[in-house]
Amino acid sequence: MAGIDQLPPLREVIGTYGLSAKKSLGQNFLLDLNLTAKIARQAGDLSDCDVLEIGPGPGGLTRGLLAEGARKVLAIEKDARCLPALEEIAAAYPERLQVINGDALEVVPLQHLTAPIRVAANLPYNVGTELLVRWLTPKVWPPFWQSLTLMFQKEVAERIVAQPGSKAYGRLAILAQWRSEAKIAMHLPPGAFTPPPKVSSAVVHLTALETPKFEADAEVLSHVVAKAFNQRRKMLRAALKGVTPDIEDRLQAAGIAPTERAENVSLEAFCALAREVAKK
Repeated sequence: MAGIDQLPPLREVIGTYGLSAKKSLGQNFLLDLNLTAKIARQAGDLSDCDVLEIGPGPGGLTRGLLAEGARKVLAIEKDARCLPALEEIAAAYPERLQVINGDALEVVPLQHLTAPIRVAANLPYNVGTELLVRWLTPKVWPPFWQSLTLMFQKEVAERIVAQPGSKAYGRLAILAQWRSEAKIAMHLPPGAFTPPPKVSSAVVHLTALETPKFEADAEVLSHVVAKAFNQRRKMLRAALKGVTPDIEDRLQAAGIAPTERAENVSLEAFCALAREVAKK
């Protein structure tokens, strides 16, 4: 019996159902239920929230979320081998866990959840960044989620919270920090996982803001930032050459030296540039 509920320990569950982690699915399982409960607590009080979880695997974080009081958990799992283990959890928490066997990039979670909604997941490495960008760039803001509590490779986590002047600073930092408050909540060593990955991991917590920190058109900002960091070693007048013919004038109007490089430009300045570009 595990410490947080009446279900068997995760090592026993994995043995029962033959759940070896698949590299092709970006799987690394967390087996310490005290640790998964600690991660769940980073998402805050879940008692009046529905929670979206991606890639639950054998259900370690799922059990943590439910034990910490989540009103409902929607778990989307691509690997059908994990379904029997997740069904066992659903039986232990009647009407509080819904499992969908599918691809998180294709399932529409809003069809199954009731606001307020939070997202908590040990994201599969191969789709984690893509999912985050989708959640940060919806057509309508505020988004469907109140907060995101997500585990990434440490390098990706550092890119999300990076500040200007660092090598980690880039498009992901701009997208994350423009319309949310982002922080690293926990660090996890490779040994916390089975099998142990080659790199450390970190849990990032993002809280959605009602309105962006600075005014800008989302599509224009995303386009400008993507172009700027695509050639981050170039001066901005060269990196942004195709954005508009008079890019040097636009940069100067935004208070940015045309000879500056993207990694040294603040979020506020990028938003000012996006407003200048949108004027055309």
